[in-house]
Order: sequence, then structure tokens, then C-alpha cells
Amino acid sequence: MKMLLVRKFRVLILMVFLVACTMHIMIDLLPRLERRGPPAPRPGCSCPPPAAAPPRSAPRWPGKHTLRILQDFSAEPASNLSSQSREAAERAAGGGGGGGGGGGGDGGGGGTAAGRGRRLIAPGPPRPPPPAAAAPLAALFQHPLYRAARPPLADGDRLFNVNSDIRFNPRAAEQPEWQNEDNEEFLPTGETSIDSYPNWLKFHIGINRYELYSRHNPAIEALLQDLATQKITSVAMKSGGTQLKLIMTFQNYGQALFKPMKQTREQETPPDFFYFSDYERHNAEIAAFHLDRILDFRRVPPVAGRLVNMTREIRDVTRDKKLWRTFFISPANNICFYGECSYYCSTEHALCGKPDQIEGSLAAFLPDLSLAKRKTWRNPWRRSYHKRKKAEWEVDPDYCEEVKQTPPYDSGTRILDIMDMTVFDFLMGNMDRHHYETFEKFGNETFIIHLDNGRGFGKYSHDELSILVPLNQCCRIRKSTYLRLQLLAKEEYKLSLLMKESLLKDKIAPILYQPHLEAMDRRLRIVLKAVSDCIEKDGYDNVVENDFNPDVNTGTTER
Repeated sequence: MKMLLVRKFRVLILMVFLVACTMHIMIDLLPRLERRGPPAPRPGCSCPPPAAAPPRSAPRWPGKHTLRILQDFSAEPASNLSSQSREAAERAAGGGGGGGGGGGGDGGGGGTAAGRGRRLIAPGPPRPPPPAAAAPLAALFQHPLYRAARPPLADGDRLFNVNSDIRFNPRAAEQPEWQNEDNEEFLPTGETSIDSYPNWLKFHIGINRYELYSRHNPAIEALLQDLATQKITSVAMKSGGTQLKLIMTFQNYGQALFKPMKQTREQETPPDFFYFSDYERHNAEIAAFHLDRILDFRRVPPVAGRLVNMTREIRDVTRDKKLWRTFFISPANNICFYGECSYYCSTEHALCGKPDQIEGSLAAFLPDLSLAKRKTWRNPWRRSYHKRKKAEWEVDPDYCEEVKQTPPYDSGTRILDIMDMTVFDFLMGNMDRHHYETFEKFGNETFIIHLDNGRGFGKYSHDELSILVPLNQCCRIRKSTYLRLQLLAKEEYKLSLLMKESLLKDKIAPILYQPHLEAMDRRLRIVLKAVSDCIEKDGYDNVVENDFNPDVNTGTTER
């Protein structure tokens, strides 16, 4: 009896296997049979059958191995991006192609299919775009003030010395340090190793004594694209700080700081809010990067906006249990979380998606502190961060004289860097500049990094004149900065129009509410008036510092 049951069980398994194989074969053959078989006549129709199409060779159906390769390729983020762009271009051109097909003798469907075949198999030369006037932003960057060459770089002026013969090893990026002594990977002859680096690494190795990135570095635009599209592989909360920030790691081992959206574009900071209790705005971080670039400072790391799926790209990839435990579903069936921080991290201040999509800014990380140490400096014009007390500079009109006698402000260009930062903050309305950082390798002869700009662009109806106190007290400014500010006040290079054009490139545009753009033009005139008053009081040569290299032609193009 037992043996009989075993035999019946084996026969049953065999039958199931044969049925599965038969179904698999039928599924594979069905597409071919559908293509070869003539169309069935519709019931009740006496129409003659359609004319036979001219014989053609049947297209080759991709095999399983080919399908596997295509699936692997389509899983790459860059591939998805290009596919989406291509599909968008197809849709944009579909109206014209369809109209042409309809006007011909062939049917609409056949004409469209033929058009698609021609585009994919034998694309013709692209049509030249119609001639158009140069965009204001492109014209600005062609102006001689934006083409002045930087001083030539000496041996110690680069943040990193790069061995151009070594290929970037992704496995080494997971380690605290790069270990290349035993794992050197050399590229085939004819390839440039730096081209194999991810864009975040190209950004890092381009940092030097004078700038975070050069004016025409193609890696910066590519890095902005990466920040908006790269697959997020892990998420963790950033320690410290008053509000929630997340550290996001990408598939290419790059990292960025994510600040989620807390306010809409048109919301102003309430007048009764203290500057130190204001929200940090994600769009302010994005706008600050673009403003810094238009001012030609290039001291803000690249920042891009992104629409993040809170479920798939945060909750499901985080290993931070403290963060994971704060996720919940709101009464409106939206996904929310609040994390842990000093302020605004509670159920009442939760960040909620629609239903699980949330905007945010992603700022590219600077090189790790173990590789490039940074020094943190207290801003001499730091505010008191107290509800009743005032800082010394707010009550002492001669405070700048004391600052100029204190290192590192008693020599070099640091005091001029502070003036640049003052102008930058005033245009944004940012009162929260308590510290700043520099790269330790370059000592005191280097630029100030403009980090943490989230409290800018909070008020468009109010100009905070106290931000300009350093400029009014010291009456010093770089000649290059002064000339660029005068240029941006002209109608053909209007700051608000340039900012609007630049911000439209971001994935979550529009970034700024129109009154914020108009406020920048108004504040720019206030800055120029302050400099003009200083010149009238102290003389041009005592106020405007000539920072142009006399040995360098300011009209030449920088490499």
C-alpha cells in the first residue's frame, strides 16, 4: 500500500512537470503564431480580406540571454534616465510624425511603426536649432569679469594630489581610506583614468586654494544630475543640529545631505520668530548654490532638488532604527516621519508625503575629514542667539577696528572674504551665520566655505539691514565683487532674471517665489548704496581692494 502511494505521488509530480513545460513552450510560441497567422475575419463582415503585405523576413525574437542583458542594463539609473529622455523626445515629436503618416498613402499605424524603425536603426543628422538670442545667463558667463583667469596653481594649491594612472576602485570607497598599494587597477592604453571616476570624486579632486570648483567644470552639472537621479542605497540621520537632516548614500558611493521640505514656497517667516528658531528651507539651500555661482564665488557645494519616495528611498533602505521607528501613517493616509533632533522632531512637526513623496534638497558632501581636514572659525559678527542680549558688534560702532587687529583678519584676504559672505547673506536674508569653515591644508590664505544656508529666503517683504553691519563698519570690498554687483544691477544682467533662469534647471523648479527674486534686486541696490557711501566717506582706493592679478589678462578664458 505504501509503495502504491509513492508511485502515485511520483506520477503526479511528473504530470505537473509536463504541464508546466507545455505551458512554457506555448507561451514562447504564442507571439510567433500571432505574427504568422492571418487576421481572422470579423463575424458578419462581407468585406474582402486585406491585401497581403509584401513578404519580409520575420524579426528575430530575442532569446532569454538577450532579455537578461537588457533587463540588467535597464536596471542602471543612468539607463533609465536616458530611456525616459528618449521616450519624452518621442512623445514630443509624435504629433508631427503622426500628421505626416496620415497625409501619406500608408495607414497611420504603419507609418508610425516605420518612422520608429527609421529613427532607431538609421537616425539621420539632427536639424540645426533655429537661431536665437543668447540667454542672459550664458551671456553673463561670457562677460570678461567671468572669464578672468585664476592665479596659476602651485604644488600645494590642490587639495589632493591625484595619481592619474590608478582607476577608481568602488570596493575601496567602502573603506575608511583608499588602499591602492596592493589593488592597483590600471586602465587600458588610450583611456584616461580620471574619466572613470564618479562625478562626486571629480568634484573633490578639483578643489584648490581659490575655489571649490572651476567655472566651466562639466563634472558639476553631471553631479547635479546625479544628486537628482542616482539610486539611494542607504539613509541615516545626521547627528547634531537643531533640525532633522539625513545622510543619503548613492549607488556610485557618493553621499549628500538631505534637507526635507518643511514650508511651501510662498510662506514667509512670521515676524515674531527669532532667527535661531526659524525653519530651515530646502529651497533656500538650492537657491544659495545658484546665487553663489552667479556671484562667481563658487564657495557653496553643489545642491540639487529631488522628489524622494519616503517608503522606498528612506524607510526601506535605512539601517537607523531610531529613524525607522518614527515612521507612521497620518489620518489623511500619508506616510510621515519625524526622526530625532533638537527642535521640530515630534509627531506635531512630522514630515508628511503626498502620499509618500516629499521634496528636499541634496547637498554634495565635501571630502571626508580624515582625508581633508577643515577648520571651524567663529564668525566675528556672530549674533548672540539670545532673546534679550545683544552681541558686541551691535553696540560698538568701531568693532571692525578691533577685528582687523586680530589674526587672521590682520593680514591676507580673510576680511575681504567676510565682506563677500556678508553680501551673499544679505541678498538671501540669512541671519544664521555663526561659524564658517576653511580647508586646513591651505592655512589662512584660502576662501571661506559657504555652508548651511537653509535659513535664507525666509522674508521677501523685509530687508534685514543688520546683516550688512560688517560692510558698513569695515568699508572694504573686493574690486571683482564690486564690479560684478554693478553688472548684476544692470537691466540686461538683472539678478532676479538670472536667478530665475538658473533655477529653472532644477528638477523641482520653480524654486523661489517671485517676490523673493524681486527682493534680491532691491537688496542689491542697498548693497551698492552702502559701498557708495563708504567710497564717499573714505575714498575709492581705501574701500575697493584691487584683487585682479596685474600679470593676468581679465579677458582671457580660464582653462
